[in-house]
Amino acid sequence: MTTQETSQQLKLFDMFDVSNIEIKDPALRPFINVEPKLLLKSQGRNVGKFGKTKVGLLERLANRIATPGHVGKKHRIVTSWASGKYNKNMQMVIEVMKIIEKKTGENPIQVLVRAIENGSPRDEITVIEHGGARYPQSVDTAPMRRVDLALRWMVQGAYNRCFGKKKSMVQSLAEEIMKAASGNMESYAMSKKNESEKQADSAR
Repeated sequence: MTTQETSQQLKLFDMFDVSNIEIKDPALRPFINVEPKLLLKSQGRNVGKFGKTKVGLLERLANRIATPGHVGKKHRIVTSWASGKYNKNMQMVIEVMKIIEKKTGENPIQVLVRAIENGSPRDEITVIEHGGARYPQSVDTAPMRRVDLALRWMVQGAYNRCFGKKKSMVQSLAEEIMKAASGNMESYAMSKKNESEKQADSAR
């Protein structure tokens, strides 16, 4: 049996088939890693330039759950859902994938890839200082940053919807990913992407 045949038979966590995953956006294709492995755990070994391209997509999502990041200049309120424990975070991701598979009837990895493609901004603004004056300037967003922003916004949107409520983080994140995948503007990632691109259009 060849290595290629073996990799095609492997599934992520022996549950999710990734042999037919389609990434339509050619710019994002090299930066979304859906290589089939039984266990996604890099243990921080992938350091260096473009090291994130070697980290599996589900592991990047689990890492983002551990550190939701900043919203504006304020740090995201950390709840009991945010944990540095790999097992807890990855178990949440697996449960999210199972909910998506049950509700959509599709491959959950494909739904997540589609959500990232829809929820990642193509351009944003940066601040340029010239002659003592600061003004916004539109710039194209790097493909790796596009994936990072989409994952961050989906996790932050899920946190916002479940914070202080009965809804669990797992349910909230599954809904956020499904909304982003369908292009629904109720998705936090879609609304942030729209806001980012509007600001960039006005700063051209």
